Parts: sequence; structure tokens; C-alpha cells
Amino acid sequence: MQVQASAKFVRTSPRKVRLVMQGLRGMPVEDARLQLRFTPKPIARDVAKVLDSAVANAENNYGLDARDLHIKEIHAGDGRTLRRFRAKARGRVGRILKRTAHITVVVSDGQDAEDG
Repeated sequence: MQVQASAKFVRTSPRKVRLVMQGLRGMPVEDARLQLRFTPKPIARDVAKVLDSAVANAENNYGLDARDLHIKEIHAGDGRTLRRFRAKARGRVGRILKRTAHITVVVSDGQDAEDG
């Protein structure tokens, strides 16, 4: 069974989120939590929250055991970009792009072949 959770419009660039996520695919949930806890990037806290939400969805909505879960998919997509402008020299303007990301985590108990 696959269960997912997502966080939308997280105020960081998707590139920074992908740096934290790159080694988590296929990892058991407990190992992923441990790795995120000791990752020095600030966005690791938001990724850990989404992972915890996916595990809570699996436990409460489907009665799955958290010890049996592993990360099937984890990805960060582009969200809306906020465009801001700042004054520059000689009357010009500089564009500032404030990017956002959509973080999605899909956890599975390894029983996917029976579901479908």
C-alpha cells in the first residue's frame, strides 16, 4: 500500500530540497529520519515533517506499522515563484526571484503487488 503526504509552497528553492532528498529513496523510514535529523541543512526539518506526516497517514488511515514502511518516492517540484524588484545603480532595476517548492513523500509497506 502506498501512502503519500505533501507540503506545498515551502519557501526554499527546489534545488536545495533535492540536495537533501537525493539519498533517501528506497530507505526505511527510521533510517531516513535519522539521516534527516543529522543533516546540517535547514530544509531537512521540513522534509522530516513531510515524512512524519506520510507515516502518520499510513498509521492512522490505513493501520500500517511504521517499522515496515520505506520511502518509495520522494521528490520536490517547482512551486510558484515570487518576483520582487530592487533598485540598482543608474536608475535600473534588478529582479529577485523568490522560489518555492512542493515536497512530496510516498511511503510503502512493500505490498504493492497485491494492491493492483
